[in-house]
Amino acid sequence: MPSARFSMRSAARPEPIVADLKVGGFTPLTSIDFPGRLAAVVFCQGCPWRCDYCHNPHLIPVASPSARVWEDVLAFLARRRGLLDGVVFSGGEPTLQAALPAAMRDVRQLGFEVALHTAGMYPDRLEAALPWVDWVGFDIKAPAHRYDHVTGTPGSATRVMDSLARLVASGVAYECRTTWDPELFDEADLMALLHTLAEKGVLRWSLQVCNRAGMPVPHPAGIADRIAAACPRIAVRMPA
Repeated sequence: MPSARFSMRSAARPEPIVADLKVGGFTPLTSIDFPGRLAAVVFCQGCPWRCDYCHNPHLIPVASPSARVWEDVLAFLARRRGLLDGVVFSGGEPTLQAALPAAMRDVRQLGFEVALHTAGMYPDRLEAALPWVDWVGFDIKAPAHRYDHVTGTPGSATRVMDSLARLVASGVAYECRTTWDPELFDEADLMALLHTLAEKGVLRWSLQVCNRAGMPVPHPAGIADRIAAACPRIAVRMPA
């Protein structure tokens, strides 16, 4: 069911519309991408960053053609009402596409909850999408002084911190997530990032394993205990 937050604001339902969303891929069922929900995942085509460990590099090119027509995705979702709880917009970077809020509204019209996975590089577009969102998985790539090295894009940290501030202030449920390769930045930098997130008001953080060439890059032994001792106010989720 849609969240109470959304339902109260949408007593007057908008007219049905169909977005012009470029879809790079589609997963019909997931239990891990939207906490506590069975969901489908829409992978949005295009990303302006060049993280060298990217899990979906085929979604980076903006000019690639759509893998699926958005109207066909909606038709599938219409048949899954009562079986799925929600729809996740992932990527690529969903907020790259101006059509994202309209696509979220299309999904809302079908009665689904909405989750968003974003790296926060477009603060204004993120803010425009948040009224349609129940939960956000917000990627934090690195401490500020290492951001450009990880993303391959100058000035990326400033926009991300702007987006994070808007997300925290919005009241939308979220979790920050960092994929950590100790060769990209060390444990001291990781701890500095942890304290930065605490200062920004973040309460939930997931530290994820980086995979390279299909192999996980191990975290240092005992890192979970050191993180818990360094900043107990943040609930940290670690890989099993």
